[in-house]
Amino acid sequence: QVQLVESGGGLVQAGGSLRLSCAGSGFIFSIYDMSWYRQAPGKQRELVARIRSSGSTNYADSVKGRFTISRDNVKSTVYLQMNSLKPEDSSAYYCNAHHIGELGRTSDYWGQGTQVTVSS
Repeated sequence: QVQLVESGGGLVQAGGSLRLSCAGSGFIFSIYDMSWYRQAPGKQRELVARIRSSGSTNYADSVKGRFTISRDNVKSTVYLQMNSLKPEDSSAYYCNAHHIGELGRTSDYWGQGTQVTVSS
């Protein structure tokens, strides 16, 4: 059974930091691209950061220089270090695992989400 379990969300003041974690199980973590998305009420889910199985990363423009995504394949865990948080970063954050197999078959898994609230 595939599981993605996020943790680390909470309430923080503007300018503060949080580190989100997402622990995966039930799949071969190391071959999956891992991403963090966020979705605020009434808004579309947006990509925050991605780290591919190769280790390459990309970030949304709004978080570049403030957020860092990393992964530990031994622990099957992906992290999102969030610094210099702003009220507009307040959102539910979701972990995603994505893989396209050799025959083009796509596997896509989501965590249950963790809430981040940044007070001004």
